[in-house]
Amino acid sequence: MSRHARTFRLPKVLAVAATLGIAASLAACGPQNSPAPGSTGTPSTPSTTSAAPSPSTSAPSATAGATPSSTANATPAETPLCTAASLTGALDSNGGGAAGSIFMNLVLSNSTSTACILDGYPGVSLVQAGSINPIGAPAERNAQAPSNGPITLVPGASASAVLRYTQADNYQDCQREQADAVLVYPPGAEDHLEIAHPLTACSNAGIKLLSIGAFQP
Repeated sequence: MSRHARTFRLPKVLAVAATLGIAASLAACGPQNSPAPGSTGTPSTPSTTSAAPSPSTSAPSATAGATPSSTANATPAETPLCTAASLTGALDSNGGGAAGSIFMNLVLSNSTSTACILDGYPGVSLVQAGSINPIGAPAERNAQAPSNGPITLVPGASASAVLRYTQADNYQDCQREQADAVLVYPPGAEDHLEIAHPLTACSNAGIKLLSIGAFQP
């Protein structure tokens, strides 16, 4: 090989070495967060999570009148049951009769200035005037004349119930006793009223001369 050929190759080698040196210098000056050998090669990502804005603690102001009233609406007082003290009574014997029985209308009227209620069957007995001790059995309820519901008696109004009286002469073993009045307990009441009406009673407890229906308007 000639001298000229050697001279020509030397500068090329130097050029390659210079190029490698520049590349090494650039690598040394590059970013320091390059992945280490053997790692996955994925650079760590800085956290981007930011705190969520806290909800506002100030509630919207209530508009006028939006708060419900704590005062309940006043309810009217319930109409009370009629007591004997608020009623007057009468017996109407024009109900007729059949097979030794007499049908009478027991009429109760509101004698006060306020309304009251009759609801159901009254208690009825035959008594001596001024006594509350029944002579014989009290009236039994007539299931064929049931209540149709409460009856409101305004002042001066009346309601009636059918009272059936079976004549004492129908029973041969009747121990007869003269009654002077009919004693009436309004439905649900603890007091009573007396209606003068003479009838022959049987003092035998097993003989039932009276039956009573529920009050009707």
